[in-house]
Amino acid sequence: MKFQNIYIEASNHSLPVLAEVDVLVAGGGAAGVAAAETAARQGNKVLLIEKYGFLGGAAVAGLSGTICGLYLASDTNKKPEQIVYGFTDKFCAEMKRHNGLTEPQKYGKTWTVTHDPLVWRETAENLLEAAGASILYHTSISGVIKEDDVFKGVILDTKAGKAAVHAKVLIDATGDADLIYRAGLEYIMGDNGVIQNPTMIFRLGGVDVKRFLQEWGDDTISPAHVTARIEQAVRQEHADLPRTKIWTFPTPRPNELLVNATRLLGRDKQELNVTLPQDHTEAEILGRRQVRAYAAFFKKYVAGCEQSYVNDTGVEVGVRQTRTIVGAERLNNQDVVARRKRKDGIARCPWPIELHSGDKPKLEWLLDDYYEIPYGALVPAQGENILVAGRCLAAEHEALASARVTAQCFQYGEAAGMAADLAIKRNQPLRTLFGEEIRDLLNKENARLN
Repeated sequence: MKFQNIYIEASNHSLPVLAEVDVLVAGGGAAGVAAAETAARQGNKVLLIEKYGFLGGAAVAGLSGTICGLYLASDTNKKPEQIVYGFTDKFCAEMKRHNGLTEPQKYGKTWTVTHDPLVWRETAENLLEAAGASILYHTSISGVIKEDDVFKGVILDTKAGKAAVHAKVLIDATGDADLIYRAGLEYIMGDNGVIQNPTMIFRLGGVDVKRFLQEWGDDTISPAHVTARIEQAVRQEHADLPRTKIWTFPTPRPNELLVNATRLLGRDKQELNVTLPQDHTEAEILGRRQVRAYAAFFKKYVAGCEQSYVNDTGVEVGVRQTRTIVGAERLNNQDVVARRKRKDGIARCPWPIELHSGDKPKLEWLLDDYYEIPYGALVPAQGENILVAGRCLAAEHEALASARVTAQCFQYGEAAGMAADLAIKRNQPLRTLFGEEIRDLLNKENARLN
């Protein structure tokens, strides 16, 4: 079945206008929260639209559970070296204050931190309320309002019916570039349609974490003897355990592990594209079944997990990649590999190319270095009054496999919120702003990009 992407022209719509705002943010994940808080703190009237009844996006609904991209990777440094600050650091500090964040945990050659999803939601709400931003939950965006290439607002679909919101600037933080798609603008889908596998992450309760760590070790990536046991379970028991190298993280909660183990392909072994409702549904069903298979493996084969149980799965399948925009600039694979620094860079990224496609993940480390993402990657090649923030930024396939993680999404959101404010105050098109100026403003907010 072929679906239709519909937009409504501003001159034609006769819907009730729910609000007139300066900045409309679509999506309440890391990028959306940062964008809304930043724009509101600069004095703008901001409304954030979220389809669920809470904030968090992939970090909470998808239960990704970690904030990756904070620290340098290294073969020599024995301690984590943080290089991403700004809004990311502020958010992490607030979660720590409420006991919602672990200390850094070893992940291969780098480090990450694990969060409590409830504390994540509460932290985001508190920051947005303190900044003066408004939130509208349980609301979907069914269309955009635009005249020619100029975006004017969005069409909302709610339990009470349809309504319009008019805005001076729209920020698409949906992760899937939904506003760009609804407007019929150009986008790409992975590497000629091949995208990264979705995953169903889960939390395992009832774990003797001390005993678990004694066997598992300090690295959150599974040791060789655990991989061998997974292979044994597949051979002898025909268990549905497609990934033999898996990741497990102690959480801020007692007796609990966060497990990233599943690899979801369709029943026909084809890649699943979760922008298609049939594929999305199949991923959810198969994902929960695969979680049970991995949970049974932990219970039988891993020390400390004898009394364990599945505490929860993601509210939705974890999505790594769908649509990415065609932007004014593009983050290329070579930019990542070459660790390219830029005068117009609005975010640093030290995270490896972590490509989940095919039979096994590809990891390419960026040792003791990082690259920078240009402001132009947030600006669609077509369309005025709109920016994107999050994993739908303009990036080549393998570059996105590095740039899509949470710490960087926070920073894209902060940059988008800052750019929206600047464009509104100056009555200036977003695409004519200089990335260097956005970078300077971010540095004044403790981004530490210089």
